Amino acid sequence: MIRRALARLFRRARAEDGTATIEFVIVVPIVITIFMASVEAGFYMAKHVMMERGLDMVIRDVRLGRVASLDHDDLRDMICDATPILADCENILKVEMQPVSTTSFSMPNAPTTCVDRGEEVQPMTQIIPGGSNEFMIVRICAVQDPIFPSTGIGLHMRADARGGYQMTASSLFVNEPR
Repeated sequence: MIRRALARLFRRARAEDGTATIEFVIVVPIVITIFMASVEAGFYMAKHVMMERGLDMVIRDVRLGRVASLDHDDLRDMICDATPILADCENILKVEMQPVSTTSFSMPNAPTTCVDRGEEVQPMTQIIPGGSNEFMIVRICAVQDPIFPSTGIGLHMRADARGGYQMTASSLFVNEPR
């Protein structure tokens, strides 16, 4: 009786039925993960390009003196209007503007200030409009939630407390003479 049970067990072990299922189970999750990571990267690139374009459009108006007041909320709202792809833009975007010394051309060392959605009090940023013919840097940072957080594409991106990744853009310009 034991011999018959062992013989059946060995016959089943030698059978090749279901071998394609094993390959399917191993390969399909890898293919789906690569597909999801590609979609995530595509959306990240689209948002980032649109954010840079919106910043460039607003900075062109600032450079030419077409903007009456230069405070954080006005600049942020103008950039958000020029970047409709960013969801909840008014709450996730921070803007910094400051002059750059033309003697040393030293750029800010600190990373761009971003919104931290895990904190009640948000960090402050400086908006220094600068004078005529002054070299200026503008940096913006937006926090976006990943579409597929389990794909791991954003493992090396800076993240906030809720797992959103930070997208930054910057622009340099010279104020036109007034």
